[in-house]
Amino acid sequence: MPTSLNESIATSQSPNSVTDTTSVNPHRTASPSHRDSPAPLSKNKVGITYAGQDSLPRLPIPDLESSCEKYLESLKPLQTPREHKDTINAVHEFLKRDGPILQERLKKYATGKSSYIEQFCASLLPRTYSVSGATLTTKSGVGYDSYLNFDNPVVLNLNPFFLLEDDPTPARNNQVTRAASLVISALSFVRAVRKEELPPDTIKGNPLCMYQYSRLFGTARVPTENGCQIGQDDGAKHLVVLGRGQFYWFDVLDDNSDLIMTEKDMAVNLQVIVDDAQQTPIQDAAKGALGVLSTENRKIWAGLREVLTRDDDSNNAECLSTVDSAIFILCLDYTEPQTPAELCGNMLCGSSEVVKGVQIGTCTNRWYDKLQIIVCKNGSAGINFEHTGVDGHTVLRMASDVYTDTILRFAKSINGHSPTLWSSTSPDPSKRDPRSFGDVSTTPHKLEWDMVPELSTALRFAETRLADLIQQNEFQTLDFEAYGKNFITSMGFSPDAFVQMAFQAAYYGLYGRVECTYEPAMTKMFLHGRTEAIRSVTAESVNFVQTFWAENPPAAKVNALTAATKKHTNNTRECSKAQGQDRHLYALYSVWQRALDEDGAEAASSNGFSSNGYSSPVDAGSIPGSPVGSPKRDSILSENPSVNGLPSCRPMPQPPQQMPSIFADSGWDKINNTILSTSNCGNPSLRQFGFGPTSGDGFGIGYIIKDDSISICASSKHRQTKRFVDAIEAYFLEIRRLLRMTQSKATSPKASRAREAERTDVGSRFKTKGRVIKAEGGTKDVEKKVEEEDEDDGLGGCMYPSLLFLVEIWISSWRDNLNWYNWLTTTLRIDGFFDAGMLLKAIEANEDEKSSEKAVAQGRKQVGKKLRLSEY
Repeated sequence: MPTSLNESIATSQSPNSVTDTTSVNPHRTASPSHRDSPAPLSKNKVGITYAGQDSLPRLPIPDLESSCEKYLESLKPLQTPREHKDTINAVHEFLKRDGPILQERLKKYATGKSSYIEQFCASLLPRTYSVSGATLTTKSGVGYDSYLNFDNPVVLNLNPFFLLEDDPTPARNNQVTRAASLVISALSFVRAVRKEELPPDTIKGNPLCMYQYSRLFGTARVPTENGCQIGQDDGAKHLVVLGRGQFYWFDVLDDNSDLIMTEKDMAVNLQVIVDDAQQTPIQDAAKGALGVLSTENRKIWAGLREVLTRDDDSNNAECLSTVDSAIFILCLDYTEPQTPAELCGNMLCGSSEVVKGVQIGTCTNRWYDKLQIIVCKNGSAGINFEHTGVDGHTVLRMASDVYTDTILRFAKSINGHSPTLWSSTSPDPSKRDPRSFGDVSTTPHKLEWDMVPELSTALRFAETRLADLIQQNEFQTLDFEAYGKNFITSMGFSPDAFVQMAFQAAYYGLYGRVECTYEPAMTKMFLHGRTEAIRSVTAESVNFVQTFWAENPPAAKVNALTAATKKHTNNTRECSKAQGQDRHLYALYSVWQRALDEDGAEAASSNGFSSNGYSSPVDAGSIPGSPVGSPKRDSILSENPSVNGLPSCRPMPQPPQQMPSIFADSGWDKINNTILSTSNCGNPSLRQFGFGPTSGDGFGIGYIIKDDSISICASSKHRQTKRFVDAIEAYFLEIRRLLRMTQSKATSPKASRAREAERTDVGSRFKTKGRVIKAEGGTKDVEKKVEEEDEDDGLGGCMYPSLLFLVEIWISSWRDNLNWYNWLTTTLRIDGFFDAGMLLKAIEANEDEKSSEKAVAQGRKQVGKKLRLSEY
């Protein structure tokens, strides 16, 4: 039996050790009837979670010429005329020579596979191995090689974060109470996934792919010398808790995935851990905070794991296995970040604080290779997750359901008739016979690592490098409360496209140019679909920012904005249908790279190109007055890191030996150097979400568009992030002024349909019955305009009513349990991506309804003094 994950992986990679794992692996790929969904738990019960997998279409391979046309279109606004001419020639040559060959190879590769882009490896068979009595499965086919072969530290480079809203009940916003509540709700979510009782995500009643949920818990990113792999213990029962860099564990589920602890039991355990962690001085604890090693370069971390597991007399291997196989990690921080920016930084990378030469910040209290729930001393909570196997949309569903369940369970403690979010719940642990729990240990155990000199030295160096990395990045937040989705849609715009143009305009206003911008579009309506890249910079967006910043009439600026947002909406729709160009071209490059690896690496050096598929950086030049071009920089890959050492596949005749012209052209480098990496996530359970910049001179921008506010978290390597955020805020205010000037007849974003009916000046049948009361402060108006959902993807995929509305309903829940439950389950449950066309249809329908209302109002006369409602 292997004694470490590294030994297990090495053993599993041996040709003689690869076994058929269909019986132990729930994610079947051999049988088409299962379509990669977990097998049912029993013969008598088939779950609902993966019931729609069989009906999902496979991700289509786009037409080659279409992808090339879209590629040229996305590059044109970013290039000078001379550069674009060179790119056109390169693309035409690619279409004549290498392109059709690679397209055919890609189609042959994709035959019989769940997704042509998901993984480029010779075998998708999962491999199992045993670690400390638990069976883990390494899945080399569960994510993009671009993630798994990424060699830099995952912290600040790959792992995103969510910052949750505080608990609506202030008394519950202390660390232990909040953490216990979140953990119990998270375990209920785990139970629903394992029992296949989690209702599937849907779009207009059509199911989305739920495969990622099976890889959310019990997984770990395991570094090896040949890249990372994803290991998973599908039956993990224990939780690992980090306090002041010290590790603790205890069992929380039984063999049936039922909870074996109440929230009170959980709180007792967590308080015991907090008290025990405080017994060790923070400076001494920092010297053994091995979680810092997970922030190292992946190859260095792989070597250090070998150090941890090479001594048979040491218990380090057992400790490492316990951490890797945990359901998830709970991090209990001893600090209380005061500002939103500090909170975001704490959830993304932890804080760095050096006292007397020793790092005592929360950056030592993390394990970045797994899903982490982080709770500060004051109860502020967030989630940091390993991004390889799951996308943000999946984790957002978990965060949403977990947050909702914490409220529902507290309401149930007030009114026992309050509903539950889950179709079934665990038997009350306090009423069960303890013997029914099986072989479990509910008492916290502290992991004792053997700190050999080699580990102590490595930990010290890893911490200083991590501190450097943290200091190189800065974070700023914007909680814009002047308006939000309601106002934007009332003006006739898609909220996501509207905000995307804000980023473009703010950046252009500061630097006088546009830069490569990325936004993900979800493709989970396809089997194993993940994301496609929306290229936000278009000819229309360039025209808009230039028009906006020039001396033009307000109407001209608004018209340019309308054209730019419509173009963005159309692009989003295409990408959501998997008809974008980025993933397709990257797959073609990967096919070429595989053929090259097969025939020898010496061909890669021809024409002076590196084997990672990207040419040397080419300076576009900073032309005065030109909207394109960037300061000269090193090429830093962003969304599609290079793929090295890919396994071979059966070659087709005459594979291209030289790098295809499209990948050798400077445009390929430019489109893969993302300066504005953006992502939209809408959910009232979140205060903020974000990620690090994906290039050295870029910004990472996470944003949430709520009904009456917009939340933005921006990060950069000290590129005047606050100034950029301030520019975005100034743009929001200025564009609102222009819209008011040009669309004076637009309704208030706070107005309800009933209020719109009063806007006619035709007569009324009512006589004066008193003075109309004016609302005090428009932003406090409790009336909400019911808005149709628009296209919105990114990480979240949909919008929700404000959290204030949730709290108001929660307070009155016991008066109307059924209505409250129906609202909560239909509103906070993620239904995924909404079609962009819905917005246009909703606007047209709204206009028709207004006309109808006006006709009905004929003959009425106004009675009494009508007061003007404050809009903001």
